[in-house]
Amino acid sequence: MDLSFLKKELPPIHWNRVMPLLRWQMGRLGNSGKIGFGLIIAASIYYALAVIPQETELQKLKDRAVSLQAQIVSKKSSSDGTGGETGQKMSSDQALQVFYDFFPRIDSSPFWIRELVGLAQKRGVELASSEYRLINESDARLARYEMILPVKGNYSQIRAFIADALEAVPAMAISAVAIKRENTTADKLDVRLEINLYLNK
Repeated sequence: MDLSFLKKELPPIHWNRVMPLLRWQMGRLGNSGKIGFGLIIAASIYYALAVIPQETELQKLKDRAVSLQAQIVSKKSSSDGTGGETGQKMSSDQALQVFYDFFPRIDSSPFWIRELVGLAQKRGVELASSEYRLINESDARLARYEMILPVKGNYSQIRAFIADALEAVPAMAISAVAIKRENTTADKLDVRLEINLYLNK
């Protein structure tokens, strides 16, 4: 098969020609088409902002748990004088304790809030007045700190802020994202983030 065509350079895109064509196509959609197109864009943004980071964060937590388990097995082998004998596993109580030790202490919530504020400033995201509520159930080992963060910025700024926040605060999870734009030409998005920060009692 002749694959020489793959080596050819693609012609440059002339945006001054493409943009009028796009505007014309948008005009043909009508109101229903524009609403449908907007829903597709909103769904794509939600997937990029919420679903993909959560999948990445889940994998990080799994890798962290495996790493901690390996460290405990290694320390136990050294203390027992077995010289790193393989085949040892943690008990269920030890594994559970490793899991809970991963989460920050309950009195550290002010530190993590300051961390989020700092990340928002770093990315140029406007952070409006936020709501906070501590859910501390007596029969649970973890407390849940619920935060509602209304933020404003362009798409790239908000996406970078969310990515930084999930990396800096690994015990945090985004439970919901609501996106609003004043009109189709507005550069900035109004985003309402519902965040859960899990804390060890």
